[in-house]
Amino acid sequence: MSTTTTLQLTRLRAEQPGLIRVRAQERPRPSSLLGASGRLMVIAADHPARGALGAGADPLAMADRQDLLGRLVAALARPGVNGFLGTADLVEDLLLLGALDGKVVFGSMNRGGIAGTSFEIDDRFTGYDAASIEASGMDGGKMLLRIDPDDPLTAPTLEATSRAVSDLAGRGLVAMVEPFMSLRVDGRLRNDLSPEAVIRSIAIAAGLGATSAYTWLKLPVVDRMEAVLAASTLPTLLLGGEVSADQDLMFERWRAALALPTVVGLTVGRSLLYPPDGDVASAVDTAVSLL
Repeated sequence: MSTTTTLQLTRLRAEQPGLIRVRAQERPRPSSLLGASGRLMVIAADHPARGALGAGADPLAMADRQDLLGRLVAALARPGVNGFLGTADLVEDLLLLGALDGKVVFGSMNRGGIAGTSFEIDDRFTGYDAASIEASGMDGGKMLLRIDPDDPLTAPTLEATSRAVSDLAGRGLVAMVEPFMSLRVDGRLRNDLSPEAVIRSIAIAAGLGATSAYTWLKLPVVDRMEAVLAASTLPTLLLGGEVSADQDLMFERWRAALALPTVVGLTVGRSLLYPPDGDVASAVDTAVSLL
């Protein structure tokens, strides 16, 4: 995206902030969540709001907003990409650019667990809430749920996530829950990606809220995915995860998991936005082909 476009976005924000609401209300929306293909391909970009700016070997890969927006616009324009997940700042930039027309859009809700902090597990809801997601014409909200059995600050996030699931469901909106069993390793919070831990996280997440009618899961691709996904009947989107040096292996793991009956699509961010060879369009097209 050019510097001129960045300047235009800034001027629009400064001089016509109400235009964001207008664009949100007038945005063409898809007729269904999964579309004709029955699969959802979502580009995700909510990491920066937690201070997690790294991708691959570059700790500040996502720090340049002009560059990130250019990658997002390119990815969203590829055939077969029918969704976006992000925080309000990115959703609104993309609304102003017209890049979300016809897309399924999810708002990221809890970004308070800033990466690398002592309070990271206490993942406060500092982004969208159910009311603002509905008012913005979006299709659902996404929440990160990290569960550390040794940290009592997990409890407030569990309670807030439960309320969000119920609030979204009451409006007929999807609650996309991304659960992990987590632990501290040398003072840093790490997610346990063993099959047993992921199964346990699914069991906890699936029971949150007054109803699970609108609850979807966002899960990592780990070993023994058939056993992992047998833990629930909830619709599941596969999580792309970190940038992989071996993209062929990563794509093959996604392909195998996509064949399982509860999987309805992919939600991928850094893996496709910052591929090792830098070719965003090619990486996105390969991911779409797996669907």
